[in-house]
Amino acid sequence: MRILVTGGAGFIGSHLCKFLLEKNEGDEVICLDNFFTGKKENIKPLLKNPNFKVICHNIINILKPEIIGNIDQVYNLACPASPIHYQFDPIETIKSNTQGVINVLEFARINGARVLQSSTSEIYGNPLEHPQKENYLGNVNTIGIRSCYDEGKRVAETLFSDYHRKYGLQIRIARIFNTYGPNMDKNDGRVVSNFIVQALKNKPLTLFGKGSQTRSFCYIDDLIDALWKLMNSDYSLPVNLGNPGEFTIFELAKKVILLTGSKSKIIHKELPQDDPVRRRPDISLAKKIIGWETKVQLEEGLKKTINYFKINITKDISVS
Repeated sequence: MRILVTGGAGFIGSHLCKFLLEKNEGDEVICLDNFFTGKKENIKPLLKNPNFKVICHNIINILKPEIIGNIDQVYNLACPASPIHYQFDPIETIKSNTQGVINVLEFARINGARVLQSSTSEIYGNPLEHPQKENYLGNVNTIGIRSCYDEGKRVAETLFSDYHRKYGLQIRIARIFNTYGPNMDKNDGRVVSNFIVQALKNKPLTLFGKGSQTRSFCYIDDLIDALWKLMNSDYSLPVNLGNPGEFTIFELAKKVILLTGSKSKIIHKELPQDDPVRRRPDISLAKKIIGWETKVQLEEGLKKTINYFKINITKDISVS
C-alpha cells in the first residue's frame, strides 16, 4: 500500500510513520508536513528508508494528486495540538480543521482511499459526563480561547461524517485523549513535557489551579497501535482512544519529581479559561470494535519519556 500521513513529522505522526514502515516492509509511507510544529529531527532516522518520502505542504492548500501520487490510506494528523501552538494563530487552526480537512477528504475521495481523522477528547469540552462515552455530545464554549481547536475538531468530525454519507467515503474517527512520550516538543506547553523539563532543570513545577483537575495519560506506543487497528477495522463512527487510568495533575507532578530525583518545588498559577475539570475516556467501544486496551502504565511511560528529555536537554546544553 501507499499511505499518506499528514502532520507526519509531529509527535504522533512521526511515531506512526515509523510504525507503518516497520509493520509491512513493502508499504510506502508519505509524510506530509508544513513543519510549523513538526520537527525534521523526529523523522530523520526514517529518511534512509527508500519507502519513506517527505513532502513539505500545508493542508490548507489543495493536495495535488500529481505530486503525491495514488494513495490507499490517509491518516490526517495535521493540526497543532497543544494550546500554545493552536492559540498562536487561531484562524490558521480553524482553517486546518475546516478547509484543510475538506482538502484531505477531497484528495481521499479522488483516490478512493480510506481516511482517518485524528479527533480529540477536547470535543467533549469541560464534560458534565464522567467518564466520557462516544455518545456524549459535549460541553464546549463556542467563543472561548480554546474554541479554535475544540470546535474546529467538532466541525472536522461533521465533515468526515457528511463525506461518508454523501460519497460513501471510507472514514475512521479517532477521539484521542492526552498522549505523551518521546518526540514531544519540550516547549509545547503540555503538562507532561512541562513537568519533566522543569523537573530535570530543578525549576519549580508550574501547577495551574489547585492541581485537583484530572487527566488520563496514554503512552504513545499504545495510541499508535490503536490508530492502526482502527484504520484497518470496519467501523466508521467515532471511537475513544486513551488510557482509562485517571490521575490528578498534582499526583502527576509528584510522580515526575520522584522519578527524576528532582529538587523542584511546586508552584500554583491561575487556571486557564475553559480548562476541563475532569477527563477520562470510556474505552468499552475500542475494546469491542478493535480489541484494544492500553498496556503501558503511567510510571513506565514516564520513565521512557524522562529518558528522552534527558538526552535532548543535554544536547541543547552542549550546543549552546
